[in-house]
Amino acid sequence: MKSTQHRTDVNMAAPVSHVIFDVDGLILDTENLYTKITEEIVEEYGKTFTWDVKSKQMGKKDVEAAKILIDELQLPITVDEYLVKARAQQKILFPTVGLLPGAEKLIHHLHKHKVPIAVATGSSKRSIGLKTTRHQDLFSLFLHFVYSSDDPEVKHGKPAPDCFLIAASRFPDNPNPSQCLVFEDAINGVMAAHDAGMQCVWVPDPKQPQDGYREKATLTLDSLLQFKPEQFGLPPYDV
Repeated sequence: MKSTQHRTDVNMAAPVSHVIFDVDGLILDTENLYTKITEEIVEEYGKTFTWDVKSKQMGKKDVEAAKILIDELQLPITVDEYLVKARAQQKILFPTVGLLPGAEKLIHHLHKHKVPIAVATGSSKRSIGLKTTRHQDLFSLFLHFVYSSDDPEVKHGKPAPDCFLIAASRFPDNPNPSQCLVFEDAINGVMAAHDAGMQCVWVPDPKQPQDGYREKATLTLDSLLQFKPEQFGLPPYDV
């Protein structure tokens, strides 16, 4: 596969000291599960779940994502009714989810070199608990988590910058946003990182249209396996 690695002259990489990760579609291969669950629910009402709708949901709080789906497809159910259906399937499928390529290597590397790392996700604590059932040792390496769907300080989900700014403020040394690097897979997350004043490495789904959004990311990659920490002043991988 040809690399989509991309750097802009405007947003050239600067050294960072702290790293913030999204989870779904970036660390964990959950997006296919979300799609499967949503497709099955909307098919009950004779509707089709499209990438256009999915891209609007990605990174949003659970309630916000459900409302987008219902409004876009004109589903004859309430947000609460949809979430009950979805969560029943999530309880079964989420504990089976695997890691995406390069995620485990990068997280262990940053932790080994004492780079402060945190999570900022649109998901709830309940949802992340299910998804990390098989990966608790890996997720124990993060200093803290911002669960946008639960956190009272997160007034607005992505693409608002709230979750990333809050994640930065909860590091013990409270770094300036410019010192933080965000890893994201969703357009909403890239926009949130950009508006937070943070650099962003974007690893989009191959189906995700990228035109008009690349300029908001510092670097766009096909996979975390392509990431070179030294490009952002972080310790390089051991040879």
